[in-house]
Amino acid sequence: MALVDDTLFGTVDKVDIAIRRIQEFEPAEGYYVAFSGGKDSQVILDLVERAGVKHDAHMNITTVDPPELMRFVREHYADRVVLERPDTSMYKLIVQKHFPPTVRVRYCCSELKERGGRNRTIVTGVRWAESSRRSRRRLVESCFRDSTKVYVNPIIDWSDDDVWEYIRERELAYCSLYDEGRLRIGCVMCPMSRAHMAEEAERWPKIAAMYRRACRASYDSYFATRENVRWKSGDDMYEWWLNNQPADDKTDHLFPMTDN
Repeated sequence: MALVDDTLFGTVDKVDIAIRRIQEFEPAEGYYVAFSGGKDSQVILDLVERAGVKHDAHMNITTVDPPELMRFVREHYADRVVLERPDTSMYKLIVQKHFPPTVRVRYCCSELKERGGRNRTIVTGVRWAESSRRSRRRLVESCFRDSTKVYVNPIIDWSDDDVWEYIRERELAYCSLYDEGRLRIGCVMCPMSRAHMAEEAERWPKIAAMYRRACRASYDSYFATRENVRWKSGDDMYEWWLNNQPADDKTDHLFPMTDN
């Protein structure tokens, strides 16, 4: 069993360790549980409940969440998770920022996904195995954007197999998108998953159409009257973003110049 390891120092039960971590760092006001509807946050919420600590769980709706995910959350977590609606939408953000979010400029995360939890201890399902970026995270850490937030990541050392074994043992229902072969579930057409953006545009055409409309509105309201702009139209902006956006693009200014 992946969740129970026999070592030179005896048997290590990862579930027991995670529960003890949750109990050890419990704040007086209780945890703010960061819930996304994905497998890792499901495990965390279940562990927090088993730990018997005070908590309240929240899911920040981004307006570009997969419909299947939202149906799953409403069906299985409506009485356990508060669905937090944003003050704005991805469409409005793109128009406000003048271009869609890119790998280098992910303004959408702070505006939509990472809201809430101010002055709280936030428990998450962040794990080292998820990515090289997350491999640098710690069991307990402060938020670099908001010093009033403290993160506790009780399953930070769990593997993907650990997570799925826990879900099977606990017989937890999970979002159907995993059965389609998706390893992670997040915002539709997130630029951090550039290889899958075109595929997701076909999978969720209504959301893709929203992104295209936002690009058109951005171009018409800001770039149409400017010179030396990278794009010739809103549709051109959208196609660049979908198919040709380089991984190291530095579109963090407001005047993307045309390459000559």
